[in-house]
Amino acid sequence: MNVRALVLTGFGINCDMETNTALNHAGAEANRVHLNDIIDDPAMLDAYQILAIPGGFSFGDDVASGKILANRLRYKLGAPLEQFIGDGKLVIGICNGFQVMVKLGILPLFDGEFVQEVTLTHNGSGRFENRWVHLETDPDTRCIWMSGIKRIELPVRHGEGKFIPRDDTVLERLRDKGQVAVRYATPDGAAARGEFPANPNGSTDDIAGICDPSGRVFGLMPHPEAFIDRTNHPRWTREDLPEEGLGLQVFRNAVEYARDNLT
Repeated sequence: MNVRALVLTGFGINCDMETNTALNHAGAEANRVHLNDIIDDPAMLDAYQILAIPGGFSFGDDVASGKILANRLRYKLGAPLEQFIGDGKLVIGICNGFQVMVKLGILPLFDGEFVQEVTLTHNGSGRFENRWVHLETDPDTRCIWMSGIKRIELPVRHGEGKFIPRDDTVLERLRDKGQVAVRYATPDGAAARGEFPANPNGSTDDIAGICDPSGRVFGLMPHPEAFIDRTNHPRWTREDLPEEGLGLQVFRNAVEYARDNLT
């Protein structure tokens, strides 16, 4: 049985094609589905093992990045999404998708309820950042998506990517429960320590992505779907890079987990 992945699209989401391609290359049968079609038939989620909320500018980033889409999902699809996650399935939110997930409360999902505990707000630089960054996977993370990946280089493309927990208690809980997945780092792998441009947005504790307590639900600001081939990298003509971009492994990890546990 094939692993099936639903890639959300519509209303300003614009990285759906790249995300769909990455999941297909990773071995899934991926389909782009408009939000309205899912609202009309929430039962279609039952046929999928992976849900991807891609990057883009949903609803034009009005009010705040991801807020309107988060509300649409909460009030139209809240119960089906809770069931999807409760069934042990996988979810990824990338960039705007990550913003949606934290404002919906799918992450960090401390106690199994959709409650907002963190946010992603305006970059410390005060401008849109479009650059490649270095990331280090937290050695204690539970994140299935980052399994076997110690270090990765990916692009960021956002104006509101500054990760802020509600308070220090939330931050400590993320650390203690292995829910910090990836952090911004310097090119040599050292901690960014909040310094720009290694930390491109001023995120607390250099956090670039977090997961839920199970490790199956993952959100991050950098774009793994934008590095699935060596030619995606800005230095591909100057460096001896592997044919496959490391971003593809992020999706392959999820597909392999779903194949072993959900099909």
